[in-house]
Amino acid sequence: MALINPHINFNGNAEEAFNFYKSVFGGEFAKIIRFKDIASPELPLAENEANKIMHIALPIGKNVLMANDVPEFMGKVNELENRSKISISAESKEEADKLFNGLSAGGQVEMPISDSPWGSYFGMFRDKYGIEWMVDFDPNYKGQI
Repeated sequence: MALINPHINFNGNAEEAFNFYKSVFGGEFAKIIRFKDIASPELPLAENEANKIMHIALPIGKNVLMANDVPEFMGKVNELENRSKISISAESKEEADKLFNGLSAGGQVEMPISDSPWGSYFGMFRDKYGIEWMVDFDPNYKGQI
């Protein structure tokens, strides 16, 4: 079955955000490419863009969270209008609490994590980088939808 790997655009703070995500999820970056790594005469690069992230990948379980910084010449990402959410299915209530509390630190909780009316343990928030997350633990989930 196919995996869904979320990809996030940032306005110059992808590395900071991903170091934060790594502190919560653990693991190591699978790849970090900076714009200076791909610069060439055909692809000139402004000096202030050189160390920004062209691609970063953090494996999380069987999935990979990926991101990049959007170069200034392409315009800004409207971080407050990002209506996509990254959904995490935890394997236990304890893991759900750890991920929810870690990722929501400094952010804005939209729905505190608790038992939901539909039978799972669920919470929703926007992290301190403007990325929206849902954390869910469903004790009845057996791997099929």
